[in-house]
Amino acid sequence: MASNDQPPRRARPGPWPPGPEQAPPAPLSWAKRTGFKSRVSGESNASNSGQIALPRPVDPQPTVDLESGRGNTALPPPPAVANGENGSANARRRTDSDGAPKSAVAASRPNGQAPADPPPAPAHQPAALPQLPEDDEGLAQRQAHIKYELRDTPGLVPIMIYGFQHYISMLGSLILIPLVIVPAMGGTYDDTAAVVSTVLFVSGVTTLLHTFFGTRLPLVQGPSFVYLAPALAIINSPEFLGLNGNNFKHIMKELQGALIISSAFQALVGYTGLMSLLLRLINPVVVSPTVAAIGLSFFSYGFTQVGACLEIGILQILLVIIFSLYLRKIKLFGYRVFLIYAVPLSLGITWAIAFLLTESGLYSYKGCDMNVPASNSVSAYCRKHVRRMKHCRVDTSHALRSSPWFRFPYPLQWGTPFFNWKMALVMCVVSIIASVDSVGSYHASSLFVASRPPTAGVVSRGIGMEGISSVLAGLWGTGVGSTTLTENVHTIAVTKMGSRRAVEFGAVVLILLSFVGKVGGFIASIPDVMVAALLCFMWAMLAALGLSNLRYSVTGSSRNSIIVGLALFFSLSVPAYFQQYGLNPNANSSVPSYFQPYVVASHGPFQTGYSGVNYVLNTLLSFNMVIAFLVAVILDNTVPGSHQERGVYLWSEPEAARREPSVSRDYELPFKVGRVFRWVKWVGL
Repeated sequence: MASNDQPPRRARPGPWPPGPEQAPPAPLSWAKRTGFKSRVSGESNASNSGQIALPRPVDPQPTVDLESGRGNTALPPPPAVANGENGSANARRRTDSDGAPKSAVAASRPNGQAPADPPPAPAHQPAALPQLPEDDEGLAQRQAHIKYELRDTPGLVPIMIYGFQHYISMLGSLILIPLVIVPAMGGTYDDTAAVVSTVLFVSGVTTLLHTFFGTRLPLVQGPSFVYLAPALAIINSPEFLGLNGNNFKHIMKELQGALIISSAFQALVGYTGLMSLLLRLINPVVVSPTVAAIGLSFFSYGFTQVGACLEIGILQILLVIIFSLYLRKIKLFGYRVFLIYAVPLSLGITWAIAFLLTESGLYSYKGCDMNVPASNSVSAYCRKHVRRMKHCRVDTSHALRSSPWFRFPYPLQWGTPFFNWKMALVMCVVSIIASVDSVGSYHASSLFVASRPPTAGVVSRGIGMEGISSVLAGLWGTGVGSTTLTENVHTIAVTKMGSRRAVEFGAVVLILLSFVGKVGGFIASIPDVMVAALLCFMWAMLAALGLSNLRYSVTGSSRNSIIVGLALFFSLSVPAYFQQYGLNPNANSSVPSYFQPYVVASHGPFQTGYSGVNYVLNTLLSFNMVIAFLVAVILDNTVPGSHQERGVYLWSEPEAARREPSVSRDYELPFKVGRVFRWVKWVGL
């Protein structure tokens, strides 16, 4: 006779879920019954920063996808080991020359560390949320399928194709900053073309240096948005407002001097091993609001410039949104053309339409000359339309026509740099923020393409090399430092290309293009409205990439949410206080309204007897990213929280990295250079 009594439950070290002979657990609350843990879908399914991976679903009955709102009636896949010893077909592996297999992505193990034996499953382990179904982009909770990994050499043709698309997808980050700062310095279109060529040359050289002697990850180096706000603050310093003559060269030499000193400081932080100590303070909850604040800080510039010619600017914004979002899944010849080339495609189409409108005479007003300042125009009709003519027409720049075919960027081409201690001190603090941004990029990209995250010594080596790269940027005169571009992680995820050989090929192409003066002239000819529209998209994406770092922490944690919220709020509110302090709203200013936030040094609340101290404090505390970093780093390192909750970055241990051949091949210096510096333990494996 069958008994209604349930057999006693017992724990056993076997696989989970339990066999059919075990009775279901007693009724629990929904959260305990489902094992709900809030998290954000990312490019990998790993607990990349210490977060424990959720187990696969146990209940084969129909479930509901809580994130997408769709029903999920598929049977669950076989259980996976939470510590990353993955033997499923989804785990793409390769074999090194010594026969040791290597995971295609370090995300298959927590933080890329060596797997540990799975703990015995508890008797009453609750079920977890069902895994998200894979979409076409591969952004579900699973391993990212990278076509070519760090040390792969796919052949000359694939290297050329992937290298080309890798840099084209990052076009906006490489070329847009000179189009903002050079006009702000009073430079001509020819000056802009020369700076663009210099940026291409320095980006190519520094990318090669980083892939050979830095972290060796496939990360493009270039002009960073981190340096844009301090560059604009220096450009709008009170002592430069009354300059006569060639303002551009004078201000550029001031920027060069500040960059050289701050970059030497950054190199010192990296190569002395101080960065290894700072890494203990830098975690996703710190990186996320700091990087997001960089993108949000330019809201006063973006649409203000777009409004100068609304029809062209809005068309540019709509096209880049349509290509990058609505058409992102469409493939042509096996490539996501619209997603990868969203920026150049939208720019080309908008530029062509603006050209047709210009040639049709839509922006021609009888009797008005766009080269005559509006204030000098006698006719009220011309005063009304001359600004529209300057911003809507595409024939206002003669840079392409006047640029030489050959140009060789050389160091100190603008003259001998000026060294000003107060500007250098501002840039030194900004170099720390740039290092924080780079640390997040190092960790995220390594999970895609390398066998393990780098060691703390490799990270320090990378920061040191970025310091040297920015010294070169200062010597050549790009106006801003050269660091790891934040968009690298997004580009690797989109193009599925992680081979450093392709990045090195693209860097060589950049160097060659920098010698063609017409390339710089062509880029300098992009109308201001289109530049502003693209920057709106780039800055929004930068803020989103910053916030995406939270996926490495427990995003449902009230601790993390409050810290990030406070950091973002005060990063907007505190600089606004400094920027508005002492301003007379009715006073006329020679500085455009969108540059007003960067003239705070002349009227900030710090008014001590030392003008240099006033300049440094008023300027630094008016930067959104500085406030976000200070608030986040203090709160994250003082408010109690577990390593899993905080998503603490776990870097590879040096001893374990040296024992594993695949890790050594990923990060060791080439040409046996590493042997020379084996005694420098803090910058190596």
